[in-house]
Amino acid sequence: MVPRTLLLLCFCLLVFPSPGPLAVEAFVGGYGINYGRIANNIPSPDKVVELLRKSKIRNVKIYDSDHSILDAFKGSGLNLVIAIPNELVKDMAANESRSMDWLNQNVKPYLPQTRIVGITVGNEVLGGQDQSLYQPLVDAVKNVYSGLKRLHLEKEIELFTPHSEAVFATSYPPSACVFKEELMPYMKPLLDFFAMIHSPFYVNAYPFLAYISDPEHIDINYALFKPNNGIVDPNTSLHYDNMFDAQIDAAYAALHAAGYDDMEVRVAETGWASSGDQNEAGASSENARTYNFNLRKRLFLRKGTPLKPKRPVKAYIFALFNENQKPGPGSERHYGLFLPDGRISYDIGVSGLLPSSASSSMLSMKKIRAGGWILHYLATVLLSIFIFWP
Repeated sequence: MVPRTLLLLCFCLLVFPSPGPLAVEAFVGGYGINYGRIANNIPSPDKVVELLRKSKIRNVKIYDSDHSILDAFKGSGLNLVIAIPNELVKDMAANESRSMDWLNQNVKPYLPQTRIVGITVGNEVLGGQDQSLYQPLVDAVKNVYSGLKRLHLEKEIELFTPHSEAVFATSYPPSACVFKEELMPYMKPLLDFFAMIHSPFYVNAYPFLAYISDPEHIDINYALFKPNNGIVDPNTSLHYDNMFDAQIDAAYAALHAAGYDDMEVRVAETGWASSGDQNEAGASSENARTYNFNLRKRLFLRKGTPLKPKRPVKAYIFALFNENQKPGPGSERHYGLFLPDGRISYDIGVSGLLPSSASSSMLSMKKIRAGGWILHYLATVLLSIFIFWP
């Protein structure tokens, strides 16, 4: 016989779900988005918060510490990662007091109302063109962490730096991936420090960029998560049916070769351009929709990779909006999931600020409502058993 107290407990858990841990989590679930703002036609920060909440996107990463965004995110419940841009890296590395000044200006006044859960120090520094930033990056990370410790925030705010694929000497097959030897004098102390403070290794993984670099030899279906023969890594016999997983496992292989087996790999940026220059093969709305739809579905499954099947993948999508003032190839201005007026660029199952022909979004809502009906039904049954138990 089931005790009445147990039935009452089950009823309460169904009707009043646990709010979860009180501590701030740096990344909830597996799906986040990058909120870039090199544009003159995107919505105001308060409208962006409304859009994110309507789309149920909880993890957000920006590329600076703009106070209008920090203000707009107050009380939103959204997890926000802010950034120390490359141009401030040397300044942060010069002395710890400068890092403390930055934290006192851009972090401390906004907590806890604004859920600042992470800080990126630089972006794609190692392997980048400005080699004068390589050593300062290591020093800046250490100084910012020291500042977080002085503010007793080191366990609430995650510290990391995103890397591009340029830090790898090779990435095919995935198991053969290693870091470039010339970067190891800077990469090793950085990884040593991140291992000590339990920070993940963040990589910007773009199957789109890999595809446009060699469209004649890369199957676009492999890049888009569509049915294909995939590849088999000859060293591990692991089968890969998509390039995204292969890129993540390549990063794991590089970390293994360098001696960091326990470090988690997360994706700081990934996406597919909906338009581009004539020489940017595959940049189309249909391919962008396919990639982002399949990626979202893959991340919501909370599964790992062939090499790390028990470690769910977490990724920030690039990007929230098209950035019409961003320099570079045409594709750089066409990564957005949303249009400037808040409508969806293409249907991947999320909702915009304005009505759109998002059939899959409606389907998702029907599933949610059906799930809610079942939940209330189970709660009613349990309550009835509790009330009429002899």
